[in-house]
Amino acid sequence: MNTDEVLAAPILSHGAYVCGRAEPGVETRSLATLAIPELVERLRLVNEFAGAPPPSAVGSVAFLRGAVAATQEIADHGVAQATWIVHVWSKESNAIEEFLEGTQKLLAAVAQTRILRGVVKAKTYTGAAMNRWAYERAVVQQPGAAMPNAYLIPLSKTAEWWSKDWMERHTYFLPRYDDAGRMADRGHALAAEAGISCMLRRTYRAFEHPAPAGSYDFITYFECADADVPVLEQVCASLRDVKQNREWAYVREGPTWRGRRVPQWADLFVTRA
Repeated sequence: MNTDEVLAAPILSHGAYVCGRAEPGVETRSLATLAIPELVERLRLVNEFAGAPPPSAVGSVAFLRGAVAATQEIADHGVAQATWIVHVWSKESNAIEEFLEGTQKLLAAVAQTRILRGVVKAKTYTGAAMNRWAYERAVVQQPGAAMPNAYLIPLSKTAEWWSKDWMERHTYFLPRYDDAGRMADRGHALAAEAGISCMLRRTYRAFEHPAPAGSYDFITYFECADADVPVLEQVCASLRDVKQNREWAYVREGPTWRGRRVPQWADLFVTRA
């Protein structure tokens, strides 16, 4: 079947990351006084630092202070040079639009920004058994003090990947076995298994695949406790190992941005000793 029409799924929610840094010559701490908190309050966004937003929440917001960025195959200075990131999520696209419009007006003269946007859709490749194995065991978002580490990794798949039939693409997520029943490679699912119980994972998809130039097919994000940073980094290494996970031969990554969750907008600009 040479069509992806059967993979069509409704949009469940919307999200964006505002990646920023102060304009040259602008005092970084002056950004702390901008009216971002008032915008958050007006839109009734729940702060993710307290943990997973309740089901009744209209949307949520998070503040991430940068620490480390490493460029992979896709150069993206807006992400790599960001010293802070604001995440916004909502069930309604209008809330995202209003938040981005408001932040852009406030930041226009004082900060350089790069916006990454995407949507959450219903799972397409996940059957009942995989849902129980991977998603029902997955850790939910914890308070920032418990899981302070944040990783943002945007990526795209190659044209060769998108030219494959969707059924073939599906096979890359599961392990492969040879004729004797021996595992030939672990596939995406087993390569990532160690992180199921200790890493929050969030993925936004592009509105359409492949994504247009300048955008990413997927925006992946992780949170974990300090003790689980080695697990997270090992999971990333396993996924990138094409001997374990053939899928990654078709992946091109943007910068890996690492930071820490902080409670409020102003905390992004506190001078560290």
